[in-house]
Amino acid sequence: MCLEKLLKQITETREHMMLVANEKGMNHHEAIKISMELDLLLNDYQKKLNKRI
Repeated sequence: MCLEKLLKQITETREHMMLVANEKGMNHHEAIKISMELDLLLNDYQKKLNKRI
């Protein structure tokens, strides 16, 4: 996945996580699951960015 698409997915996932957290709380299992997905996306982005440098 190219960096631009990955950044878009990161932004969308972050927004989704914030909505869920605001509605159900940060400790809700759904918010935690989305947070873990966001972590994976951010790690992937960092790895791809490091390969470019």
